[in-house]
Amino acid sequence: MNQLEEESGEFFSLAKNYMDALLNLRRNEASDMIMKAVEEGTSIKDIYMNVFEASQHEIGRLWQTNQITVAQEHFCTAATQRVMSQLYPHIFSTQKNGHQMVAACAAGEMHEMGLRMVADLFEMEGWDTYYLGANTPNESILQTIIDIKPDLVALSVSIHSNLRTLMDLIKLIRNTQDISEIKIMVGGRPFLLAPKLWKKIGADGYSHNAVEAINLADEIISS
Repeated sequence: MNQLEEESGEFFSLAKNYMDALLNLRRNEASDMIMKAVEEGTSIKDIYMNVFEASQHEIGRLWQTNQITVAQEHFCTAATQRVMSQLYPHIFSTQKNGHQMVAACAAGEMHEMGLRMVADLFEMEGWDTYYLGANTPNESILQTIIDIKPDLVALSVSIHSNLRTLMDLIKLIRNTQDISEIKIMVGGRPFLLAPKLWKKIGADGYSHNAVEAINLADEIISS
């Protein structure tokens, strides 16, 4: 649990207990401890960054090292998404700041958890977000961007084999009149492993977590 402790800091106990409940299939118990923490004054942003994100990273590590099954990983992810949905009345009540974002995973990309967290945190900061989810056809993403003309497009990819589809999408955006100058932010494991990759594919920036994404968004939309 060293990685979880390092990422969670003062929230280590809550994150550990939450993750343990999920790994032991006690979904309702996990949900109850999160709702109790919020009722006691823990900010939803802290829950997202220091409990959800930290526990998901650790669960992913356990899966990659064959300490848990893919079924367990899927259960934990689905359970966390359910808890996130329970928090939406708080998240979507934030006063809006006038900015809009479209967030999507390119065609073929099934790992959506990280991007969903990013979209939710942007909502908490007052953005109107249009979250399109996993495995969205490029043409559908493009049409949504044309219709909305957001300030920012956030795109995610976790598997190297999906990079080509993401690159094709960015090229489509850059070659489409009226939206060619829209700011594009990317995230995901390939960009973590190759920090300069985002420049090569035509994006305006890369962030490795949701809080950094918000700071980056403020920077690039004002440039």
